[in-house]
Amino acid sequence: MNLKSGSIDCFEQYSQFHSLQEFNSHIEMWLSSCKKEFTKGEIVALKRLVRFSAKIPGVCNAKIGTLLKAIHDEFDGNGISRSTFKRMTAKAAQLGIITIYKTERKNGSQSSNLYVFNFFPNHEPPKEEKLDHPNKTNNPSKTINNLKKRKESELDYTFTNDSVPQSFVQFAKYFFSDAKTIEEYWRMTMIAAYRNNREKEYDKVLEYSISTLKQLIRKMKLTKNGVRNPIAYFYGILNKKLEELYFEELFEMGFW
Repeated sequence: MNLKSGSIDCFEQYSQFHSLQEFNSHIEMWLSSCKKEFTKGEIVALKRLVRFSAKIPGVCNAKIGTLLKAIHDEFDGNGISRSTFKRMTAKAAQLGIITIYKTERKNGSQSSNLYVFNFFPNHEPPKEEKLDHPNKTNNPSKTINNLKKRKESELDYTFTNDSVPQSFVQFAKYFFSDAKTIEEYWRMTMIAAYRNNREKEYDKVLEYSISTLKQLIRKMKLTKNGVRNPIAYFYGILNKKLEELYFEELFEMGFW
């Protein structure tokens, strides 16, 4: 069943984000991960769709014609085609970046699509698992198979890639015991560093990443409902800290 068309305010409940800042952080992570999947024209289309999704963070119901005209005007007549825009939305939907809903007018005719941006894949801290101890009612072979599957699917912090600094691993391991999660936090660290031209300042980036990780852990432990998306929170705070550092340096140099 199609949704009924209406003003953008009618679709506020479809937004997955608490703020525009959170939405932008997730878009940056999506682009960092999936940008290579799109052509230059499709990237232009995707970024325009993002800009039209600012009023209700992550939600847009603008007509394709409206979006194409905005691109055309921005690039002084050098826009993109409707087919390029449609290819972009098809790829974005397939990658999980957006969900597309069809809408219809009161008379049943088709209206503009509703585009809803999704969270960058959630990486929650691993939950402790209780091992089943064999007893009279347990099947020993089934228990052994379960243990084998668990070992195959999980690698603890000692298997973390060598590209992750040991000081970061040693701190993170107390809260995120598996290698994959620790590696993902460091990956987000490097994205934030690159975005702020700090990728060569190894010690500074490491210092700020551990400080941000401490802030995340404190937030997770003191907030009643925890943190909705820890990896996005970590990235957002670290990026903000690096931006503030940039302005502090400008001030010290007399440019402010």
